[in-house]
Amino acid sequence: MPQNLLDFDLEGLTARFAELGEKPFRAKQVFRWMHQSGVADFAQMTDIAKSLRDKLAGMAEIRAPGIKLAHASADGTRKWLFEVGVGNGVETVFIPEEDRGTLCVSSQVGCALECTFCSTGRQGFNRNLTVAEIVGQLWVAQHSLKTEPNRTTGAVDPRPVSNVVMMGMGEPLANFENVVAALDVMLDDHAYGLSRRRVTVSTSGIVPAMDRLAERCPVALAVSLHAPSDALRDQLVPINKKYPLAELMAACRRYLVHAPRDFITFEYVLLAGVNDTPAHARELIECVRDVPCKFNLIPFNPFPDSGYDKPRSDAQRAFREILQDAGFVVTTRKTRGDDIDAACGQLAGRVADKSGRVLKRIHKAAA
Repeated sequence: MPQNLLDFDLEGLTARFAELGEKPFRAKQVFRWMHQSGVADFAQMTDIAKSLRDKLAGMAEIRAPGIKLAHASADGTRKWLFEVGVGNGVETVFIPEEDRGTLCVSSQVGCALECTFCSTGRQGFNRNLTVAEIVGQLWVAQHSLKTEPNRTTGAVDPRPVSNVVMMGMGEPLANFENVVAALDVMLDDHAYGLSRRRVTVSTSGIVPAMDRLAERCPVALAVSLHAPSDALRDQLVPINKKYPLAELMAACRRYLVHAPRDFITFEYVLLAGVNDTPAHARELIECVRDVPCKFNLIPFNPFPDSGYDKPRSDAQRAFREILQDAGFVVTTRKTRGDDIDAACGQLAGRVADKSGRVLKRIHKAAA
């Protein structure tokens, strides 16, 4: 079976080329053709010797996940469903803005963490994505969008993706090695050349992996908090039972020693009547007091049988104002791509569930 070269970062590709008797600069050339030019056909790599092109054609390939469906929202948001095996699909979302283009990338088929308000978590879990399947989402987005005019400026941008957030399907730090290798490609100047400040990994709080990420590949960090107390967070984000808030906050402080930004972003999905009261806001201030941070409030996006409701506008406003009055920077995430189910928390894809979670829920409902 041919090797997929999208599975390699530059160091790994250089080592593979050395095994073939090829010099490091040849690996760099192929790497640039793949990622900067979006070329998947070795025959088109015109500055590489034909003998090497023929050798590569016989033993390797450049293959991103296949596109099963593509949708465009009225607000310019784009969503792709990528085929990643029989019965499995992951979703990727591109959000264009005047000063940036943000790609929300998936890292797993489904998710094993079972956060109760997340549509992805409801689908169960199948497997981790490979490096090629993670990087391939960026490869497809960058090279399919770079011929389209920007909706705001009307100009064609050769590098439409300026920011990547690992906030799609799955828990990135539960697929640590593949995610870090994919990050290395995204950051490499011979590939996409993204700034560490413009690449964000979101985690529900796997503390040991946060420490490893700080050492291996410190990028911007977002923590899915969603509750100000262990009692409530145990219900909403079950990983909290293993790594409670005190441990999580300590890990955040350690991460900031290495981070490209001097703050952690705390993501907080507002659930009507569950975690959105003034009392919750005041408790949240105490929870994060020792961690330099900003808040990204996310009004819950309902999906069928979620069991939760979107918070009222006045509740959102009161919650935000309490945090702001305490001196915190607070943003409220705009709902983008809602008409194509591309809003935060709505990504579901298709998961051939190996966790048995879906069957358990069906049996529980029928009992």
